[in-house]
This record gives sequence, C-alpha cells and structure tokens, in this order.
Amino acid sequence: MLQESTLYIEKKTDILEVEINDLVKCASHVIVPLGPLDTFAARNPWVGLEGQSFEQTARRLKDTCEVDMYPNHSMFQSALDHGEIRQDFIEKGIQEWLISQAFELPRERAEQLCRAAILQDDQYPSDIENLELKSVAKKLTNFTNYIIKSQSIKTYSQRLEQLGKANAAQVLNSHMIKWCKLFLDKSQAVWLMPHREEGFYHAWRKLVQHDSSLSRKVRTQLSELPMDAEGALKKVLIELGVSNSDIQEYLEAHFLALPGWAGMMLWRSQQSEEASLLLDYLAVRVSMEWALVKPYLPLPENRNEKVNLEPLIAAWTEWGNMPIDGWLKLSSAEIKTHLILAYRFDKIVRNRILLEAWEKSYEEQLKKMITSQQNNIVIPDVKPALAQFVFCIDVRSEPFRRKLEKAGDFETHGTAGFFGLPIETCELGSNHTHNSLPVMFNPQYKVKEIAKESKPFEQRNQVVSSLGNTFKTMKHNLFSSLVLPEISGPWLSLQTLARSFMPRSTGRTISKMLNTWVQKPSTELSLDKQQLTDSELPIGFSNDEKVHFVRQALKMMGLTNQFAPLVVICGHGSHSTNNPYNSALDCGACGGKSSGFNARVLAALCNLPNVRESLESEGIIIPKDTVFVAAEHITTLNELQWLYVPELSDKAKESFKQVQDVLPMVSEEVNAERIPQLPNLKSHLKNAKGEAQRLSEDWSEVRPEWGLARNAAFIIGGRHLTQDCNLDGRVFLNNYNWKKDKDGAILANIIAGPATVTQWINLQYYASTVAPHYYGSGNKTTQTITAGHGVMQGNASDLLSGLPFQSVMKSDEEAYHEPLRLLVVIQAPTSYVKRVLEQNHVFHQKVKNGWIRLASIDTEGSWVSWS
Repeated sequence: MLQESTLYIEKKTDILEVEINDLVKCASHVIVPLGPLDTFAARNPWVGLEGQSFEQTARRLKDTCEVDMYPNHSMFQSALDHGEIRQDFIEKGIQEWLISQAFELPRERAEQLCRAAILQDDQYPSDIENLELKSVAKKLTNFTNYIIKSQSIKTYSQRLEQLGKANAAQVLNSHMIKWCKLFLDKSQAVWLMPHREEGFYHAWRKLVQHDSSLSRKVRTQLSELPMDAEGALKKVLIELGVSNSDIQEYLEAHFLALPGWAGMMLWRSQQSEEASLLLDYLAVRVSMEWALVKPYLPLPENRNEKVNLEPLIAAWTEWGNMPIDGWLKLSSAEIKTHLILAYRFDKIVRNRILLEAWEKSYEEQLKKMITSQQNNIVIPDVKPALAQFVFCIDVRSEPFRRKLEKAGDFETHGTAGFFGLPIETCELGSNHTHNSLPVMFNPQYKVKEIAKESKPFEQRNQVVSSLGNTFKTMKHNLFSSLVLPEISGPWLSLQTLARSFMPRSTGRTISKMLNTWVQKPSTELSLDKQQLTDSELPIGFSNDEKVHFVRQALKMMGLTNQFAPLVVICGHGSHSTNNPYNSALDCGACGGKSSGFNARVLAALCNLPNVRESLESEGIIIPKDTVFVAAEHITTLNELQWLYVPELSDKAKESFKQVQDVLPMVSEEVNAERIPQLPNLKSHLKNAKGEAQRLSEDWSEVRPEWGLARNAAFIIGGRHLTQDCNLDGRVFLNNYNWKKDKDGAILANIIAGPATVTQWINLQYYASTVAPHYYGSGNKTTQTITAGHGVMQGNASDLLSGLPFQSVMKSDEEAYHEPLRLLVVIQAPTSYVKRVLEQNHVFHQKVKNGWIRLASIDTEGSWVSWS
C-alpha cells in the first residue's frame, strides 16, 4: 500500500523535539525490504515512490545516485533496428510534448531540433570547444537566470567527493558494508559479532573503538557518542548542520547510498522484534559520516546551480541547424525560448518518448493479434472438456497451455499460483516453514505435511542433514580442516568430474540415491483445524473456511460449472543446480517457492464431500465423478509431475490416461520452442528434452532457463481471447468472465493481488535490465554469497537485490529482456474499468503516474487505451 511518505516539520522546531522514528519510517519509502536469497521473490524497487511520476523518480535517482531508470541508447537502437519501435509513435510523442510545453517558437524549428536530438546518445553535443560558441555563450550569460537547475539533497560525504576533497562516500560505504556483514551474518561466520544481541548500534559502538582502520582521533570521537541510537542520530545531524526541513531527504540519500544493505535491515525490522534496526542503521552510518567529514566542515552551501549555456547553444547548432552567429540576431524572448527548449528536451524526456513509443508499438502488436481473432471465435460446446487444467498466470505457462490445448480436448485456466490460500507450509521432516503466498500478504493458516509412520523417514532425513552440517563444521575447525581434504578428496573429486562431464546422468543418479535412502512415505495434509495457542497460526481450516477458499478459488479461476471428469490444479517450480537464484525461478505468488504444495491443498479441499455439498447449495455443482488432482509444472524441463492423485472415478481414469499419453509430446514441443531461445554453442539441437535436462543438472550452467524474461503484458479475460495466439511466453494470463462478476469483486481482487504481483515481477526485470549495477546483481560468475542472505560482487559491494546479468542479457552487448512497463489488458465493459479505477486508488495512481499501462476490451470487442 502507498502511504504518505513526507513528514512535515516546522522550520522553528528544535531537532531534539523531532520524532526521529517517524522520520526514519517515512524516509524508508525509497528502499524496499530485501529478504534472504533462498526465498527470493520479485519486488518492485520503486514501490514506495509511485506517488510521483515515473519521470520525476527517474530525475531524482539520476541526480542523487547517478542511476538511469530508462533503457540506454543501445537498447533503443537495437529495438529500432528490429522494428520494435514505430517511427509514427516517436513522432506522436514529440508532437504531444511540444504541445504540452507551448513554446512561442515556429513549430517547424522546434520539431527539427527534437527529431534530430531524439536518437542521440549524448545528453548534448560533446564538441563545445568552438571559440565562437564560447564567445556567444559569454554574451548570453544573463539568460542563465531563466534556467535554474534544482538539485536533490546529497549527503555530506557525497558532496565532499564531488568537491574532490576526499573519497568520503566510498570509505563510508566500505565501513558500513563491513559492519552490516558482521551483524546480519546468518551463522555463516565461525566467530559471531560480539554484543550482537544488544542491537546493531550498541554492538557497533562498543566495537568501533577497536577498529584499527580508523584513526585514533575518529575512534575517540565515536566513543563519545550517546548510548542510544536516537540520541546519537540527533546529535550528529545537529553537528552536521542539517536543517529540519532537509532531514528526511538527507536520510533518504543515505538509504539510497546502499539500498541493498538498508533493504535487508528493513526486512529484518519487519520480521522480528528488532523494530529499531533502521534507526540503528542510520545512527551508525550518519555517525560514521560525521566523524569522517568533520575535518572538512563547513562545506560550501549546496545551492541550485546555474546552467552552462554552451551545450544548449551547441545543440541548436548541431541538431537545429542554427548558425552560432544567429543567436545575436534573435530577440531576448526568442533567445530565452530557444535555450529553455534545448534544456527541457534533455536525455530523460527523449528516453521517455522512446520508451512510450516502444510500449505503444508492443500494445499495437498485441491488439492486432487479439482483435484479429475476434471474428474467428467459435462459441464452445456445452459439453465439458475431457480434462481441465488450472495453471499459474506465470508467462512460462502460456506455451505449455497452448501446446496442451492443441493436443486434445483439454481446457486450461489461469489464476494466481498460490490459488488464494493464505497459508504457511511445513513439509514432512522439515523444521522450517514457508509463507506460501505473495510477499505483500501475511499467512493466516498453517498446513503441515504428515504421515502415519514418519519417524524412520525423519531419522534418515536427519542423517543426510547431519552429514552436511558435520562437513561444514569440520571445514571451520582448525585441526579437522587439515585432514578433511584427505577424507573427502576422492569422493568430491569423482563428483566434480562426473558433474562436469556427465551432468545429466550424474544429477539423476544422485537424486535417485537420495530418494532411495530417505524413502519418503505417502503423506497427507493437516486440513482440519487445530488451534494451538493464540500466538500461533491455526493449523488447518474450519468447515466454513474450507468452503470459503474453494468457492473463492473456483470463482477466481472462472470454473464454476461444466466441470470435466478430471481437474488438474498445476503449481509450478523450477529445478537447477548450483544456482543461488533458484528461488527466483519458482512461483512469485508463493514467496519464491514452488506452488505445488498450494495446488495439493486446493485439490484435496475440492475433493471433500462436505465442501461439495455446501457449494451445491450455492449453485456450484461439482459432479460426483469429477476428481481434482494436483501436479507441478517444472518450468526448466517443461514437464508435469504428479503430486496428488486420489482414487479416480471411471471417467476420470479415462481422462487421466489420455492426459498421460499426450504429456510427453507436449513437453517435447514446448522444449523445442523454448530451449533454442537460450544462448547455445550448437546452432541446431536434435534432442531438446535432453538439453533441458542437462541445463537443469549442469552446475556450471548460468542460464538453466530464461525465467520470466521478456514479460510484457497481463491479460485478464476469457481464454478464447488468446487461445489461437502465439504470445511467445510474454503474457500473464488470468481467466476472468465479467458476466459472472456483477459487483466487480472478482476483478477488484485480481487487480489487488495478481496484477500487483505481476507488476512487481515486471519492474524487477525492468530494473535489473536498465540499471544492472544498482538494481541487478551483476555477473553470476563473480558473485559472492554473503552472510547467508544475499550476494555481492567481490567482498565489499552493496548487497545486490535484483536479478543477475544472465537472467536478462543474451550477451555482453545484447539484452534479452525488453524493458517495457507492464501492460494490463482487461476484458470487461468500460464501466467495470472505471469502477476499479475509482475504488482502487493505488492502482489508479500507478496508471496515472506511468508505473503501469492499462487497456481494455469492451463488450463490442473494441480496444480502449487508458494510459
């Protein structure tokens, strides 16, 4: 949810009277919580900034931390070369911008400059050494008063670096990285940080006095700080002379300096009793900054700069075909207008126009594809399908669904992969639980996997875990580490050779050996409610709750009548080896884990007789011979693996057999379509299935699959809209029938849940593509797993929050992911779309401020653009 993110403070208020915790909370909107890597879930890095327009945020980040939010020149040029950006949309964008500016200038002259500048790589022409140009600029100096360049507030350490006096910001960041790694360590280090249990600030204050990398004078100053974090932060803000009105923006600049480590602190503060962790982080950081910059204080006042006129004059000379001496023939009003136009039509405006043209070109392509199918739509028979499959809306489901529907009398549906179940899951033999729902929500129930005879399995499972823990302990022990290579060397050498030269067969052999050893028994789920204590989540559901979640799931997926004999609830997950980002390939709606568990829970609930009886009284009649089963779509292999198959009716058995018969062919066809899209030394693959298996088992493989790269749109509507379209695995598909949603409740839930998740996924990929050094995580081959939480590049970088280079780039020069903001397409009457915009302020704000694009298909089949 978006919240008010600016705290008003009167200028006369004493800083000691300011509620610093409120300021810290408001300042934290510039970062997002960053959870551990093993539960990586896509997050929109700008979710707290959506109250401003996309362009405004881009300007601020460019000014504050030199981060570009728009694609670079080479990406736009590549899209133009491939015909993905239409020239008429670029021209339309230029015209709309000129109209909005209302320059008192001949339109032809303004258009000439804009058309020439739009595709330039540089902000302004680089050749400004012309003496005549400098002379004219000097004569026009008085016009600089008309163009004021406003600046965002920067930290003192950043300003000191800009002045060239010291590399204070770099030194400060290196110190903060060191202390954050120590404090946040997840039992990876042999020696834990002393006094860690007292909190970050208290532990740091006691230890920094012994930090030999700091001078004695600095250590003495830091040792004299107040005992509490709030007092320390207020003290150093006073010492630095930060005005009351600038405090929040100053703290925001500190958060943006290391958004990864700050984001991890934010996540930790939300998960535990360490609620003051962000305050501690800022107290440590600003205190360190004060000690480092104190010898250079006071710094020159940070005033708004006057603009250099030379690049603006050069722009008109090179791009506007205007002679240099022509400036002296213009009137004062004309000079002012020319300069302002060249200044305003900067790189950010040009990139915005190009991005919007790219997005409109894709929207037009999608519109043409869908609307061209409208005349070919055949009204489906009343007879139900042989089998119905419910997939996650994930873009990787689209090719599988397309091939599956062509393979037989099968019907597919799309819905959010957690299937509307707000659960925390616990698998058999595990002491760990997982929140199997979107990260913006909290679980309300707990479901455990149970077995009648589980002790032997748990003991065998414990043996496997103990071997790993023992190996790790021996590595860290001084004496045992000396003999460990002698003991483990032969086995690990053989494993290394086998995994390197025979990855596919080795991976399957090891997996088979483990499964044979642990012998996991058949299991059930704890679906019946057990209330333990008020502080714990209830295990299972009451009868009313079971009915509620099944009813809700069936309505959300658009499956309330004409049930097939077999209904397959398909979760999805990925399989890869030696991949820190494995969870990034799992279900985003399940918090970065496979959604197979949720699929199994829903299928089991749908088969309960008492649930069916209750639904029947409401008009949702599930035939007695209809059986729900659960499967998992393994996206790396493009296979379905069965998770839960209860006793089938005769009709369901027949359907199940036919499904089993066609699945190998479907898998083969999907692999043949998807695998060649991955960079490969071989130009032609004879065995796509074998290559998919190798990719999933090869521990040297940096791209086991493309994941959700190239995602671009989210279609909320009937499957008939897209059934005959090859959407190239770029579109999230959510079934929706507006005729069954008179009050708009289903559409509102889709917009609040799945639409938000898909937008977060989209912007995670977008950010990792356009700003890989800041919002991505760099090259996989040089990453370092840090503190058990995340990755760094080397041993002293920010904690990297986004996707690795290999997830979005085809090569060093060519991007695979097309950085387009998500296009949401709703098939519903215009009144439905207006209603959801009126009722959902957050979604309306996203559309208005350019964070998401919106279109709809009305009852006549006409396409309406709302962006």
